[in-house]
Amino acid sequence: MIHRRLALALPGLLLGLPLTACAGPEAAPGGAPPPSSAGAGLELATEGLRQGGFALGRVPPGSRVALDGRPVQVGPDGRFALGFARDAAPEARLAVTLPDGRPQTRRLEIGRREWDVQRISGLPQAMVSPNAQQLARIRQERERLAAIRKVDSDLPFFAEGFVWPARGRISGVFGSQRILNGEARAPHLGLDIAAPTGTPCAAMGGGRVLLAEDLYFTGHTVLLDHGHGVVSLYAHLSRIDVREGEMLARGQGLGAIGATGRVTGPHLHLGLNWLATAIDPQPLLPA
Repeated sequence: MIHRRLALALPGLLLGLPLTACAGPEAAPGGAPPPSSAGAGLELATEGLRQGGFALGRVPPGSRVALDGRPVQVGPDGRFALGFARDAAPEARLAVTLPDGRPQTRRLEIGRREWDVQRISGLPQAMVSPNAQQLARIRQERERLAAIRKVDSDLPFFAEGFVWPARGRISGVFGSQRILNGEARAPHLGLDIAAPTGTPCAAMGGGRVLLAEDLYFTGHTVLLDHGHGVVSLYAHLSRIDVREGEMLARGQGLGAIGATGRVTGPHLHLGLNWLATAIDPQPLLPA
């Protein structure tokens, strides 16, 4: 069953296109690429090659892949995932060593994006400027999250496509910078979906629950491992309906939208990471 599902394409992401010397124009969504023929080498979706982007690729099984010198996990079928940070440099280099030992190196042009600035006032000052005890808790939670974001499992769900975890108004977008009570903060690295407290929230893709607990900033929080370093985050939930270690199917309920943690109203903060790199989840969701 897993092998059959792996054969399915991630619509609009994995396009059967050979990777050229640099990123070409975006292509129309299509099916999964055919199995690589001898010498076909590298295939990569080009529309994910931009700041905050996520791209799927394929190489002949048994190949090795590295992005800017960093090894990238390759599945048994040759599929792999890449993520690019909000402030990624305009160029990256992808190195592939084919099963017969032949090397291929490609220069990737990473598209630049413009980001919004949001001003949010009325937050409790204690949430904007935590005290010493709260800072100690925050440091511990950040260390745990950093450890989780090193998980690079062989689960196959990263390549099976994603669905909306909830329906509601988009109230915050990836990459925007927030000014909280007049103080500039780090960029917003997720997608906010505003909906009433109690609105069901589901897994955007199949995966294993890595974390299900209450955190200082994000309140009731769930993290799912989709495989190959791809992890989704569901924050500010009013309740959590899953346990760590549980396997979830795409679209399976995991809790309900709420207003826990540092928020001004009920919404779901949806985050997506490729290892330590935060990526924009919105382009990966159905129109």
